[in-house]
Amino acid sequence: MLKNIPPIISPELLSVLNEMGHGDRICIGDGNFPGSSVASAEGAILLRADGHGVPELLDAILQLIPLDEYVETPAMVMEVTPQDKGLKVPIIDEYKEIVAKYDDRGAAAFGSYERFEFYEQAKKCYCVLQSGETAIYANLILQKGVVK
Repeated sequence: MLKNIPPIISPELLSVLNEMGHGDRICIGDGNFPGSSVASAEGAILLRADGHGVPELLDAILQLIPLDEYVETPAMVMEVTPQDKGLKVPIIDEYKEIVAKYDDRGAAAFGSYERFEFYEQAKKCYCVLQSGETAIYANLILQKGVVK
């Protein structure tokens, strides 16, 4: 057991976060995200966090790693598709509040990818973390910064 490690962080996730270098990315997928197929496409590490939501995972992860200061938007979400236009996605606002606790850019640290571009970018991530999040469009890619 270690001190000051959020208990939601599994030993495997702790190891991955430690292994990630500056510029490496981690995709946190919601419960509907095709984590296995996305991770296997380019050989990303697949980890599971069943029973945990993305907001609690995001908060715990940002206690351990900084977001990349050298890119404009180190936190990327999936855009709502035209078929779902008008759909409210309040979880994104929750992400922005969490990021603001750890990064002075707050909401300005966020960008978005169209759905299929998000999948392509997720394939290039170092790790895909499959959560049990039930909210839709709750997927998130984080780019790790320099630990100072």
